[in-house]
Amino acid sequence: MTATLAEATTALHDQWERLRAWVVDVVDDAAGSGVGDAPSVLEGWTVTELVAHVGRAMDALAACTPLPAGTVPLTLAEYLGTYAGRAADIADTTRELAAQVADDPVAWIDARAAAAFATLSSHGGTDGVVQARRGPVRLSTMTVSRVVELVVHADDLFASVHRVPGAGAGPDPVEPGALRLVADELLAIVVARGGWDLEVTDPRRWVRLAAGREPYDVDALAVALAPRWTGDSLPDLGRMLPLL
Repeated sequence: MTATLAEATTALHDQWERLRAWVVDVVDDAAGSGVGDAPSVLEGWTVTELVAHVGRAMDALAACTPLPAGTVPLTLAEYLGTYAGRAADIADTTRELAAQVADDPVAWIDARAAAAFATLSSHGGTDGVVQARRGPVRLSTMTVSRVVELVVHADDLFASVHRVPGAGAGPDPVEPGALRLVADELLAIVVARGGWDLEVTDPRRWVRLAAGREPYDVDALAVALAPRWTGDSLPDLGRMLPLL
């Protein structure tokens, strides 16, 4: 992983503030027009359920507790790799939560975010190993994984509202600095596995490919990434993607 705890914390704050403002302007205020009940780009999830999932993603950070020195943490790649096996459980839990907080979903996600940032502050900048829902990780790793969640789902929400007839999607809810951090971290996973020397040329396209939001295509990959040295070729990452 390349980001420090301080860098990840800043990105999380920035992305949260931007996404939260967008939710209030576009989803919450427009609930009467059916935006919240509209299907999202994630099959089987409504827009409101996706907003609830964002709150649950922050709650996962709030739930972290310190572990004894010497505990071996999962890497970011290992932690993100646990998602696929729990997809059905995550979807069911999200729908239950969305129903429970339907009266005021913004207040609920605000409370979860406040608890998450309080957890970060309580560690005083120390990047220790904590117990997360899916295993032990460094606090920086957990924080980066939350930035990944917020960036990917902010993009999901933006695309979802764009599909609702007559709805205004508002300004882009993806914060550029957080997007860049996520793009770099996902690239670092690929580079560690293959040893290539690559750079991100289109962060949004790369995150969509790495997160499975865009079907893999070598032409799309050539827009998203480039070899750092002109004499090198771009590898075919079809068997490696998506990463989450």
